[in-house]
Amino acid sequence: MVQLIADRWRPFAKPGAALVLLLCLALPLTGQQNSGKAEETQSKAGVATDSATNEYLVGAGDVLDINVWKEPQLSVDHVSVRPDGMISMPLLGVFRVSGLTPSQIQEMLAEKLRRFVSVARVTVTVSEIRSKFVYITGEVKSPGVYPLLESTDVLQMIIKAGGLSPYARRKSIYVLRSAEGKQQRIPVNYVKLLRGDGDQNIQLQVGDTVVVP
Repeated sequence: MVQLIADRWRPFAKPGAALVLLLCLALPLTGQQNSGKAEETQSKAGVATDSATNEYLVGAGDVLDINVWKEPQLSVDHVSVRPDGMISMPLLGVFRVSGLTPSQIQEMLAEKLRRFVSVARVTVTVSEIRSKFVYITGEVKSPGVYPLLESTDVLQMIIKAGGLSPYARRKSIYVLRSAEGKQQRIPVNYVKLLRGDGDQNIQLQVGDTVVVP
């Protein structure tokens, strides 16, 4: 098509004009290709950003502080999420928050409060984590219960607990995990772990217990 247009214009054009015409016609096509690549890159980046989001999910037992901007009578502090995943607020009554992120709860509350206030700006903060814990016991400096605020593996958990004691049996560590009503025992060889064996570095789940004999 481009060549046909150039041939028709050749008798009327000055030397070199056909080349200019071809370049002008090609530029929009190049722009469209570059635009498409840019959109594809932005799309991939958007997907990567969404997949990287790892915001905390509220669960039963967690304690929330809910602040409604310039509306102290609607704000509540230290409200506990009930075992059924519900909380209650003035004017709004009872509603479910378990399984939602603080950002999602903020959006939901802002939508509900529009019936009562013209501008509802809501901030939700998890003041106490009581729904997601892992346990570590045995030969570590600080055994006990730790909140599982983010993705945590065995090595990170041992570090949080202050590290192994001199008496720890490094090749005999294991993770106790309940799954489908049964208890699993997952062995962890700390010596291999420190040598870079990724299979030994178990990702912990809520309720896991790391045992260091």
